[in-house]
Amino acid sequence: MSTNHAKHVLSKAAEKCAQTGSKLTAKRSRILECLVNTSTPLSAYEVVDLYNEETDQPMPPMSAYRILDFLVSEQLAHKLSSENKYIACSHIACNHPHEIPQFLICRNCNAVKEIVIARSIIEQLSQNVSAAGYSLMNSQLELDCLCEQCITNAA
Repeated sequence: MSTNHAKHVLSKAAEKCAQTGSKLTAKRSRILECLVNTSTPLSAYEVVDLYNEETDQPMPPMSAYRILDFLVSEQLAHKLSSENKYIACSHIACNHPHEIPQFLICRNCNAVKEIVIARSIIEQLSQNVSAAGYSLMNSQLELDCLCEQCITNAA
């Protein structure tokens, strides 16, 4: 990812935090930057390693977990439950409301693509779940896939 793009995303993230009354501190910004600059999801420990490579003040893992939780709560990052890893939201710099994120995860190279799904589909899914006697706790879907590049390389 280009430096200019990362700066733009971080600027938009700071604006979004200000709108909710929170603050994108220097440490939060640096953690988000680590996520923005990677193409694959990162565990909290991988984020800590990246952060610590570029700073004189090491960050303990518990601080990283708190920051990652903050970024998720502000919709600046997403936690992939199936992987127990984090990625930056791909819609931070967009000027439209967030829809319901879904994730395509390449099982070969671990690349992740965030897509959105229509709210009506999730509502129908929730109705089907309710009809089965259950309650939908999370509408996030993580789909096992092969990315186009891995499909091409396998051919």
